Amino acid sequence: MSNQAQLSAQSSLALIESMINKAQNRYSENGTLYLLWGWIIFTCSLVHYSLLTYTSMGANAGYIWMLTIAALAYQLYYLNSKEKKETVKTYTDEMIGYVWMVFGISMGVVSFISAKLGNWQLMYALILLLYGMPTFLTGAIMRFSPLKIGGIVCWLLSVSAVYISTKEIILLLIPAVISAWIIPGYLLRAKFKNSFNG
Repeated sequence: MSNQAQLSAQSSLALIESMINKAQNRYSENGTLYLLWGWIIFTCSLVHYSLLTYTSMGANAGYIWMLTIAALAYQLYYLNSKEKKETVKTYTDEMIGYVWMVFGISMGVVSFISAKLGNWQLMYALILLLYGMPTFLTGAIMRFSPLKIGGIVCWLLSVSAVYISTKEIILLLIPAVISAWIIPGYLLRAKFKNSFNG
């Protein structure tokens, strides 16, 4: 009886591990959302800085960030379409979803508080800090090191932000999203294609 119980426990653990591995592979999908947000933030940062530096549109330069609303609309559409196609939502998927939901709420609160206080240096330091948190946690949950490395890079950039009091602070977002979202996004896409072809 104890042998049967032991076998049952082992098979249960094997099944759970198999489900987690499948969930990791499925959630990594093709890196679409990482690439979407990585390139949107990259573009907005570069254009915002360029408008402030090389044009007389400084007062209106911040409007470029309205592109993030279009990105958010696409993300909601993408996730809704993906959810309809999925037959099972695992605990891993749900956990990662909550990690990014907390990130989104935190970003909104930080942006609101920073706008009210008018402290943009603090805002960029906190944004970079926040970029690192869900990126690192998702990498840990998925066992995907590039995301964990990207999270650490964001934290290091967050610390460096407190030493930059000029508009160049905007440019810190570029290495942040390259390391946290763009490179991992392309690696996830390659991993997805390999697993799909294999």
